[in-house]
Formats: sequence, structure tokens, C-alpha cells
Amino acid sequence: MSLYSFYRISKPSADKVPDDAVRDVYKSLRRKTFWGATIAYSLYYVCRLSLSVVKQPLIDSELLTAGQLGIIGSALLFVYAVGKFMNGFIADYCNIRRFMATGLAVSAVINLIMGVLGFITSSIGIASIALFISFAILWGINGWMQSMGSPPGIINLSRWFPMNKRGTYYGIFSASPYLGEFLSFIVIGAIVGTFGWQSGFIFSAAAGVAGTLIILFFVSDTPESKGLPSVQVLSSEEPRKEDRMRTVEVQKTVLKHPGIWVISAASAFIYITKYAVAGWGVLFLQKEKLFSLEEASQIIAFSAIFGVLGTVTAGWLSDSVFRSDRIKPAILSGILSFVSLALFLFSDGSYIVNILYISLFSLSIGVLYCIVAGLMAVDIVPRKATGAALGIVGISSYIAAGIQDIASGYLIDGNMQKTTEIADAVYNFTPVSVFWLTAALISFLLPVLNWKKMMKNQ
Repeated sequence: MSLYSFYRISKPSADKVPDDAVRDVYKSLRRKTFWGATIAYSLYYVCRLSLSVVKQPLIDSELLTAGQLGIIGSALLFVYAVGKFMNGFIADYCNIRRFMATGLAVSAVINLIMGVLGFITSSIGIASIALFISFAILWGINGWMQSMGSPPGIINLSRWFPMNKRGTYYGIFSASPYLGEFLSFIVIGAIVGTFGWQSGFIFSAAAGVAGTLIILFFVSDTPESKGLPSVQVLSSEEPRKEDRMRTVEVQKTVLKHPGIWVISAASAFIYITKYAVAGWGVLFLQKEKLFSLEEASQIIAFSAIFGVLGTVTAGWLSDSVFRSDRIKPAILSGILSFVSLALFLFSDGSYIVNILYISLFSLSIGVLYCIVAGLMAVDIVPRKATGAALGIVGISSYIAAGIQDIASGYLIDGNMQKTTEIADAVYNFTPVSVFWLTAALISFLLPVLNWKKMMKNQ
């Protein structure tokens, strides 16, 4: 069997489900596929965020600097950006079960290798520059593997759900990154605090293996591959003109759609602020507000719960409360994310107060992320090009996130007063905080000011 035939979309099954069982079988397989992909994608994030938890131990041990960690982090994000763009187009043609499982399995192996390298460094010693280069290469490869998670996860919605349920289920699926963040910062944070930073990568590898098994046992490719009619037939949807076009032709129309590029730019600024908090929030709380590693990890982790709430309710709010109006929830969530992030960055407060600030930020950025980076994009493109649209949005988003990681690392490094003991260095986070806040403001102004024009071009 060739790679092409192994990964290509499944052919319709010759064994058809009896008519009287179609509805029950469809609902059962749809439920398993959706929840399998959603839980597995949260474990993708555990394999992605392990580095964020161990930054402070690596800096304090003088193995790596903040600038080097920024470069390592950006290696994942830049490769992820290209990978998400390419894999978004490729996944439209693929067996999503096999495609998604492959990415997570290899990501788990990479985390395992990094953990093993860490233990080797502790026992026999590896030069810092060698560790830096090894981590940058491995983390870059991890970026490509990570880019194989989101496209099939979203495509499963197009293949298994009617359009009138898409917003609600997209909101639930979009909560999976926050579940992954919660697991990463709570569980990995505790493991790193107890057993050392190397163990954080080992645990992430175990989580990746668990996610791979979930995909293989629960996710199905298409209804047709299971002997069912297509989702359009099952939901009695009227066929669209694009449904009769070849996939490649539909993808070309998406590339020419100006609205997709506006959404891509807005999503880029959302990702700057989202990944700034996820990637540097623990270090910020430790060095600026003097929390311990465990406390800082817990603050960022608990905020992820509200990120889940934001993304889960975003689709429902937009579909039901605002009757598919994407602008009103985008304005409300954009203003709230800006104000709450400003309070988090520039005001003092206790452990509980900081949880409140960052939780409000996660709640609002979760809504904004779901509305702008997801629903607005899929609203203006045909079903056949869902992966392509998200690939275009993804490449700009993660290039911006990668630039953020480098810029943030060097803004932090460049405004740090070093002392004899690196652990006692004095940090000035004001310049990087201004950078993050500016991105938060632009992130919701762009789509709000251009939405009507974008819909006219639909």
C-alpha cells in the first residue's frame, strides 16, 4: 500500500447500513468521532505546551536563555504555520483518522526524545549550544506534526455535521486547546516542580500516546465509509453550486477571497496575545509578580477553564442569541480581552485576583478566537474548502505567533538587569506588555470594521 492510498479519503463502503438503522448508527458514529477528535486535539496541545512550563527551570539552570527559548518556541510556530497551510489543503483529500493519528504519534516521540536528552544533559553533560540546536530542530519538527491536528479535527465537522449545528459544535471543539492548556499547566507544572523539567516532556509523550489511541479507536473518516449516506442527504440540506465542483477548483476560489485575508490578519493578532500569555505567562508571574512555579502554573491553568467556557459558548451565542450575527460577540469579547489583559499586565494583586484577570482574558479571547479565526472563515467559504480556508488563516496566525515568541524573548532579555546569579536578575516587562496589548486592540478592530464588506464578496 502506497502512502497516497493509505492517507487518501476513504471510499464509500460496499456494505450499506439498513434504512431503519441509519439514524441511530449515524448519531453514534458522529458522537464518537466528534468527541474522539476533540479529546485527542486537547492532548495535541499537551505535546505542544510542554516547553512553556519548563522555561524558568531552563533559564535558572543557565542551560538556555529567554532569547534562545524564544527562538526554539518560534521554530515550532513558523513550521506549524507552513504546515497548517499545506496540511489544510491536503487534509481536504485525506482520511482524517489516519492523518490526525500520525501527527500526534510523532509529536509524542519528539517530546520523549527531548526528555531523554534532558536526562543525558543532567548525567553526563551536553554543551548549552548543542542542547539549544537539538531542541530547536526537534521543536521545529514538532511544529509540522502539530499542524496535522487541527485541519482533520475541523474537517470532521464538515463531514459529519449539518450546517445548522456547525457553530455550536465548532465552539465545543475550539475549547480543546484550553483543555490541553489546563492539563499542561496543572499536571505538567506539578510534575516539573516535583521531578524536574525533563519529566515534563516524558509526561507529555505519554499523553500523546493516549491521544493517538483515542483517535484510532473512536474517530471515523466519513459517513459514506461506514455505509451511511452523506451528511447532506442525512440532514436534507439543499446542495450548493460548489458541491458539484472539484475540490481543487473550490480551493482556488477561496484563495482569491479578500475576506479570508482580512480574517487571517485579525487572527494573527489574536494569536500574538493568545500565545504570549500561554508561552510567557508563567515566567511573567514568576519574575514580575514573584509567584512560585506552582502558583504561576496554576494561575495560567485555571484561566484555561474560562477559555473552554468562552469557546464552548461562542458558537451557541452567535447562532442562537445573536442569530448568526458574528459582529456583536466579536466587539464585546474584543473589548473585554483588551481590558482584562491590561489589568493582568499592569496592576498588582493577589493569587485570586490574578486568576480573575487572566480568566476574564481567557474567556473573552476564547470567544474572539472562535468567532473570528473559525466561524467567520467557514461562514464565507464552501464546505469542500473548509481545510483550505483554515490553512490560510492558520499560516498567518502562526507566523505572527512565531514572530511574537522571538520578539517577546528578546524584549524580555533586552530589558533585564543581570546579576551574578541569573535567578536573581531584575526583569522589566513594560515594553513587551505594550506589544501584547497593541495586538489585542487590533485583533478585534480589523474584522469588525471590515465584516460587511467581506460578506458582500461572498
